[in-house]
Amino acid sequence: MTYRPLPDNVTIKRSSIEGLGLFCVKMIPEGTEIGKSHFYWGDELQRTPLGAFYNHSDNPNMVKKQTDSRFFLYALRDIWPGEELTCTYTFYPMQDRKEYERKRAELIDKNVPPEL
Repeated sequence: MTYRPLPDNVTIKRSSIEGLGLFCVKMIPEGTEIGKSHFYWGDELQRTPLGAFYNHSDNPNMVKKQTDSRFFLYALRDIWPGEELTCTYTFYPMQDRKEYERKRAELIDKNVPPEL
């Protein structure tokens, strides 16, 4: 088996949001696990290529879910070729933690498919 840093349906391109970003090259159906974005190695959080290149959005098309010490990205809706894959940043502190938690809860309630 050959190591592939990105899934076949994703590539890295220049982003209008910031620098480089992840872009869909083959339709990703809602609820699809796109891949591992981060993991803990001891106490240190490590990024994979997926975690390093997605950009933040307040209206994302992916959500990050934790499974033990690993974090995986899932499609919140169908994502079409040419679309940038985005997720809400959750590893960076925000000024108002209560506001952050409120926005995150709203986003999850509004966007996460029931089966995730």
